[in-house]
Amino acid sequence: MQFTEYAQFDGIGLAELIQRGEVSAPEVLRAAISRIEHRNPEINAVILKLFDQAAQAAERIQPGAAEGPFDGVPFLIKDLGQYLAGVATAGGSRLFEGTVKQYDSTLIGRYRQAGLLLCGKTNTPELGLATTTEPVLFGPTRNPMHPEHTPGGSSGGAAAAVASGMVPMAHASDGGGSIRIPASCCGLVGLKPTRARVPLGPYAVEGWGGLSTTHAVTKSVRDSALLLDISSGPELGAPYYAPGAPNSFHAMAAAEPAGLKLGLLLEPFSGAALDPEIRLITESAAQACTDLGHTISPTHLDALKITPDTFTDAHGILALAHVAATIDERLQQLGRELQPGDVELVTERNYHAGRAMSAAQYAWAQNHIRAEGQSFAGYFARGIDVLITPTMATLPPRLGELDMMGEDEDAYLSLLNAMIGFTAIFNDTGLPAISVPMGSSKSGLPVGVQLIAGMGQEGLLLSLAGQLERAGLFQQTLDLT
Repeated sequence: MQFTEYAQFDGIGLAELIQRGEVSAPEVLRAAISRIEHRNPEINAVILKLFDQAAQAAERIQPGAAEGPFDGVPFLIKDLGQYLAGVATAGGSRLFEGTVKQYDSTLIGRYRQAGLLLCGKTNTPELGLATTTEPVLFGPTRNPMHPEHTPGGSSGGAAAAVASGMVPMAHASDGGGSIRIPASCCGLVGLKPTRARVPLGPYAVEGWGGLSTTHAVTKSVRDSALLLDISSGPELGAPYYAPGAPNSFHAMAAAEPAGLKLGLLLEPFSGAALDPEIRLITESAAQACTDLGHTISPTHLDALKITPDTFTDAHGILALAHVAATIDERLQQLGRELQPGDVELVTERNYHAGRAMSAAQYAWAQNHIRAEGQSFAGYFARGIDVLITPTMATLPPRLGELDMMGEDEDAYLSLLNAMIGFTAIFNDTGLPAISVPMGSSKSGLPVGVQLIAGMGQEGLLLSLAGQLERAGLFQQTLDLT
């Protein structure tokens, strides 16, 4: 199978070819490996190759005898949070390099049952703390179509791999926008599911106190939907369960929604300034929705009772407290204190800030994000089906602009808040949100638009996203040559 053929298909399309016997699973895997070997030296998306393991699994897949809906489809795992038995996981950090678990994570088991060929691990910033992917340990990942720019973070390796044609979809995770931001930067579909929809255990049954969840970046809406079908569902010991799911997210993605009431918000929750080009693209996306028969109602922060300073303070307290706890656990395993060079400079600052926080601050932050959740619940209860926002307030920055080794903390936070200004609050509230590729800047940089729905309503988001995709409104500029 040549790359020109391989690149034409999404994950479902490849699985169908294999089941019809038009191509074998080993042939598909060889096409993926060839593409990884060709493109990875330049963009640095894959930091660990698992080709031999994937080849062994591919040999067991026979046409016409499907055991899983993605039998034979190459897939990559983000090097953070999910564990493959006997395989090292560094999380982009020198401190965690060489960490090995002797079991598969719950989600990894579900991926294997679905027939996915796990052929490598993708790059991530240290502990997932940046919205760009430039760890000291593995080096920067480049945006395939715009190599001087970031593919986003923290799932930047995953997004770069999909956008460069290595795989049609890749695992990703999201604690403040880390699925949606890379999807926006690379012209992909990136769904952050409802809190607890997809399992995170068994090592840790929740991430960052509920802020973080996990799913994928994909070329197509239907791949994201079917991946959610095979990966969702509670696991033993989870502290909470997501609201009931439909029988098939895949079927909902194919359904045609009619007469939806959509909100439009163009004010970042962080108080950052919105790039004028992104504003125009988001407004154009809203107009496209009206052309499809939906109605739009403008929304403002004051109506949602969201204050930028309290939002950024609460999200920051919760994230940094859990970062500090993660590093402390590792240091306890190593039997020593933090040493110079163990972690990057921003991570070190975050660690000390997290350790200095009080229990009262943590309780305040928890109470505040619960209030955010109540505000959004009331907003959707008043008749809005889906809220539309930009995915980011700024265009994808150049590599080096968000510097994890930099001394200028104000510059770092300013750019970070522009990148997470529309995304992180939906980690706080646990609501599902999806970034879809709806345009590009005059300079050709991809721009994503975010769709958000009420708790448990991923099916509605996939239905609207699928409608936009079928209408030919997605603008994907992927590196498929």
